[in-house]
Amino acid sequence: QVRLEEAGGGLVQTGGSLRVSCVGSGGTFSDYALAWFRQAEGTERSFIVGISGDGETASYTDAVKGRFTISRDNAKNTMYLQMNNLKPEDTAVYYCAALRGNYGGASRYQYDYWGQGTQVTVSS
Repeated sequence: QVRLEEAGGGLVQTGGSLRVSCVGSGGTFSDYALAWFRQAEGTERSFIVGISGDGETASYTDAVKGRFTISRDNAKNTMYLQMNNLKPEDTAVYYCAALRGNYGGASRYQYDYWGQGTQVTVSS
């Protein structure tokens, strides 16, 4: 059973930066494609970026492209999301998700494993 745990959320001002991480356990980390989703209050959980199991391929939504960077260190069983130039509309609970396979997609229904989420709040 794969377990995921996010860390690193917090409060930051507009234009600031934050890095959140996701640590996995219970499986071979590189066997899983990973993704970050976020859910703002009153909205559905939505995909923002995904990364292949080998870390070679990443896919971003337009809302975060150029500001956020996803990476992973399979030796450390950890995925990162570096968020720069944060905006108030980035305020949400950020979730990491995993599915078995090298490539994932943007649908939350594809992902079998989820972390508990970490709150990111961007003040204006």
